[in-house]
Amino acid sequence: MRLGLDVGGTKTAAAVLHDDGSLAALRTAPSGYGSEEVVRVAAALAMDALAEVGPGRLDSIGACMPGLVDPGTGMVRHAVNLGVENLNLAAELAELLGSPVAVENDVKAAALGAHGILTARSAAEPAAGSAEGMGFDPVPDRTVPDRTLAYLNLGTGLAAGVVRNGQVQRGPDGMLGEIGHLPVGGDTPCACGQVGCLETLASGSALARMWTPPPGSGRDPFAAALAGDEQARAATAVLCRGVALAVQVLVLSTGADRIIIGGGLAALGTSLLNGIRSELNHRAGESLFLGSLGLPGRFELLPSDIPLAALGAAALPRQTETRHDVLTRTS
Repeated sequence: MRLGLDVGGTKTAAAVLHDDGSLAALRTAPSGYGSEEVVRVAAALAMDALAEVGPGRLDSIGACMPGLVDPGTGMVRHAVNLGVENLNLAAELAELLGSPVAVENDVKAAALGAHGILTARSAAEPAAGSAEGMGFDPVPDRTVPDRTLAYLNLGTGLAAGVVRNGQVQRGPDGMLGEIGHLPVGGDTPCACGQVGCLETLASGSALARMWTPPPGSGRDPFAAALAGDEQARAATAVLCRGVALAVQVLVLSTGADRIIIGGGLAALGTSLLNGIRSELNHRAGESLFLGSLGLPGRFELLPSDIPLAALGAAALPRQTETRHDVLTRTS
């Protein structure tokens, strides 16, 4: 069995996978705040999930969380939403769980989770759109050569993870994929200290800034726009333009064959999907260059109930083994 822990800004998830990638157990709880509570909640959930499965061999453990994560040292820095400045997540969890723990940034782990789902899909009929019914390949380096997947996380902020030939791409200081802080114009201040970042157009915080749900109404801006809410209509138009631009940036900068969109805003479902696709079709109609890229057909939304980051975390130890093998062969 493989255990994956996703320590999110609001929720922590523990997923136990059988060796074939099927989900054996999934437990969630509100995340702790501060280093000590973050680790305590994650370890307790892991124990609960393993107890649900019953006796069996635990082959590996992986964990992910927001912030600047160094997989080599296990250190996490600047996870501000969790009240964590410096935390050796790998060492602290290993002490409580009695086994080594591989760690990674949450968006990069989610990219690995998305890659595992697509790899399994390519070898079988599409599974049901839920965490319980999905297919997942627990050995993520078993893939067709020269394929690149980009995962776009639409949460409070905007970030991406890239998996090439089954391996998570990190870049200098792990910054590869931080496209939310690419300045694209406008005068809206960004939390990073810049102005006009892509995140100020395409993120949950951007949507909250542009649209306030009227009292007693639902929280779906697309439904509100259809009902005549002009503020919602304008906000969804900006959101779809921003996400379409993010898709374009990822294809042009990473050469991604496929882009998976997830995160909290993915729960907006078909309305968001159609809005992004409409914007990309519009751009393709105005530019032969963009039209040649086939952007409207390169992306999809995954159901919001799939625990992508926890699944990816479960596959992290295999990433570490593969990187070690590559280094050994080339040294």
